[in-house]
Order: sequence, then structure tokens, then C-alpha cells
Amino acid sequence: MDDAQAVSLSFARPTALEAELMAWFAGRTERTIDTACAHVFLGAESAWKIKRHADLGYADFSTPGLRKWALDRELEFNRTAAPDIYRAVRPITREAGGGFAIDGSGETVEHVLEMRRFDEREVLAARPEAVDGDLAEGLGRTIAGFHAAAPLRPEGGLTALSFTVGSNARLLRETCDGLDQGRVEAMIALTEAELEKQAAMLARRAANGFSRRCHGDLHLGNILMENGRAILFDCIEFSDVLSDLDVQYDLAFLLMDLDFRGRRDAAVRALSGYMDEAARRFPAEIWDGLAALPLMLSVRAGVRAHVSAHSGDPQTARAYVEAAIAHLSPAAPVLAAVGGLSGSGKSRFSRAIAPALGASPGAVILRTDEVRKRLLDIPPTAPLPGEAYTPDAQARAYDALFDSARAMLRAGRAVVLDATFLDPALRARAEALAAACGVPFRAAWLDAPLAVLEARVANRRGDASDATVEVLHQQVERLKAQTLAWPTVSTEAPKDAAAKAWLSSTP
Repeated sequence: MDDAQAVSLSFARPTALEAELMAWFAGRTERTIDTACAHVFLGAESAWKIKRHADLGYADFSTPGLRKWALDRELEFNRTAAPDIYRAVRPITREAGGGFAIDGSGETVEHVLEMRRFDEREVLAARPEAVDGDLAEGLGRTIAGFHAAAPLRPEGGLTALSFTVGSNARLLRETCDGLDQGRVEAMIALTEAELEKQAAMLARRAANGFSRRCHGDLHLGNILMENGRAILFDCIEFSDVLSDLDVQYDLAFLLMDLDFRGRRDAAVRALSGYMDEAARRFPAEIWDGLAALPLMLSVRAGVRAHVSAHSGDPQTARAYVEAAIAHLSPAAPVLAAVGGLSGSGKSRFSRAIAPALGASPGAVILRTDEVRKRLLDIPPTAPLPGEAYTPDAQARAYDALFDSARAMLRAGRAVVLDATFLDPALRARAEALAAACGVPFRAAWLDAPLAVLEARVANRRGDASDATVEVLHQQVERLKAQTLAWPTVSTEAPKDAAAKAWLSSTP
């Protein structure tokens, strides 16, 4: 279900031809799935989709030409992210004797989209608990890559978001029963006010390349995991206004979905991975868009509110209304800095505290190990030789770290800085940044016995850090003469417990 599905799920009666085709496919396949826009027939190895013979208001499939147009676009749009799932649009012909055939010799009466059938149990909506930290970060990076390669649509962005804000308001006011209309009106007022506040910035983003042809319906129900790889499928093809989006609004559906399912930890990991990857791939600064993330999350929750109400689930609809309101009442930003020697667990600690800091889904993590690779335009886990870690390179990485943090804090987003912070001047710089931005500052210095640090560094694989045990020993020597003012947190014990204790302590 997507942004504009404004009709009840009590579908209109099929036309005579549509009913014939449904019966013909049902007799040759294992199962039928009816959606708001289509009928999908699942065979042993293939799936077949025909569009409904109707004008649904938000999508017109009332003629054979319009239905083929929609199927052709669905094939084209989805082949970018799911090329081996979407196979071809094929003619359905009426054969001698009145039967049907695919690619037959008779008159073409309809078209069908052929797809490869996949294991529905591997769709993330069926197992949200499987979205662990690494998967969530990889998913964020995959989506950033998808967006960076997508066609520019400068006329979209703000236009699409404004449309959906209005659509949500109309549908929740006029057609949804079982909701508290006072709460609905509160949600609408907050959303409209925030849209007006962010409109100029969103228009600038569209002009600067952040409005693109996006997926449009990017929740967990449209993400498949196969062979450790995330596949984005079933994007919106029937309406440019619902697919020509600000890329962050496209991402927001996934973030909202994870947050609503109680997986804020996965949502903030996906957000951090997305932002780091997008900062490398996009030609302009991306950070200012975070000011509109609460609005985008709220609008996505509003979409789900009216879809749930139309589906006959007012309880879930009410929960989405409350979520939409909560997203527009965000917690204030905070700057946290996590320092320590290599192997002290800074990244895991940062990921554990991030969901609890600031606006939903939490603080964006900026990690010097990733920033350094981003500045060189290489993937975060690509190794760098030791000679790449010059004083000048280190200085550039920290400059970029602080510049990015400043922009995010000014956009209202909490930030966690993940770095060694071996230089006292860098620790002072972090504190000064928080003061300059007028946000609270919280610090943690992670520590563990040297033997523990050595073992962690030696056993680390597939990580952005290139530190070796030799580098760790050099860090130990640098730190010997220093007095640390930041609160020390022992990470010899499980780091999640240490993070919980740190969060509950008085700042």
C-alpha cells in the first residue's frame, strides 16, 4: 500500500474479461494475491501480475492501453534495483476456442508482467527482527547508492511532499472511521505548519539534485533479502507525483516503519549508513535536509494511518496518528563524543547510545574512520596503507567531522562523534562545538585492559578502522602523559551494559 491508495479495500467488481483472466490464472498457479492495483498469481517459479480494470482515482487502469503503460513502467522502474525479478511484459491472447495463452497467436486482449517468484518469508516485513545492525547499515548504504544513480526530477520533492500532506488530511478527515478527530486535527495542523516552515529548504534541495525518481513505497514489505543482499522491489510506477521525491523522504518510509515496529536501533543505523554513503555519492551537502526529517517521518506515519483505517484496523490507525504527532514533537539535539584507544569499542558504544539521543530515530553517528574514506571517495571498508594516515590527512578528517556535525546540529539532529580523540585540543574542540551550537555536550572515554584491546584489534575484520596492534601501542604512548577530563567508561564488560549505564547517568 502506498501514499495515494485512497480507496477502500472492498474492491470494485471485476469486469467480465478481468474475471475470466483471474479464473484462468488461478487454475494454473498456486495462489492469488489481490492488491489495491493488481492481481498477482503465484506459480512454482514465476509470478504474473495483471492490473485491475478500473480507474481508482489515484491511478487509472480503465483501458488496455493504460494498463500496458503501467506495466511497462513497472518493468522499467523496478529493473534498476531488482533486475532478476522483473522479467518482461507479455501479451495475453484469445485463442481459437475462447481460451487464453501468453505470447499466443490470437488477438491480444491484455498484458501481464512476468516476474521471478521469490521466497516471501525473506521479505523484511515478515521478519523485522532480522534487521540487525550490519544489515541496517548496509541497507542504508544500498538505498543511498540507488538514489545517487536515479534520474533527477527537480520538479518533484516539495511538490510530492505537499501533495501527500494534503492527501493525508483529506483522507483522514473524510473517509476514516474509528479515529479521534481531535488527534487527527492536531496531526494535520502540526504537519501543515512544519511543511510551511521547511518549504524553502526543500525547494533548494530539489534544485540542488536531491529530488529524484525514487522508489516511492520503501517500507519493509518491499525489501527482499537474498544471498545477503537487499533487493528493493515493487516501486511506484503509476504516478510521478508519488515517485519523484526528495531522496530523504523516500528513505523516511523505511525509518518510520522500523521505528514504529520498535526497531529504532536499526533505523538510526540505517540513517547513519545512508548519510555517510550519500555524502560520498551526492554532489552537494546533504545535512540540511535533516531539518525536515521529523516532517517526513510524520507524513509517512500519516500515510499508514489512513491505509490502516481503510483496511479495517482502527487501532493501528490510531497508533500511527500518535506516531505522526510524536515525530513533530522531537527531542532537542545533543552532541555526544565517544573517545578511546583502538579496540575500546567506540563504534559499538556509539551505536548503542545513538537511538536514545535526540529526535527519532536518534543521533547520526559520525566516525572518523568512515569520514576519512569518504574524503578519498572509497568505500568505508576499503583498507588504506599506513602511509595514508599523515597528520594532514588526520586534520582533514577531523575538520570534516566537525563541519558535518555542526551542520547536523543546526538542522536539529543529534550527533555522536566516534573518534580516538587522542589530542586534548580535539576534545576541547568537540566541547566548544556544542557550546557554539547551543546544545548539551556529553562525553565518554572508553577503556579496557591492554590485552583486551590488543585481542580486539587483532581479530577485527571487515571494519572501517585500519588500526593495527602496532598503532594501538603508539596510541598508548601518546596517552601516557595526558590527564583525561572526560568520564571514563569501562568496556571490558559487555559494551551494551556500559552504554545503558552511561545513558542513565547525570550529564
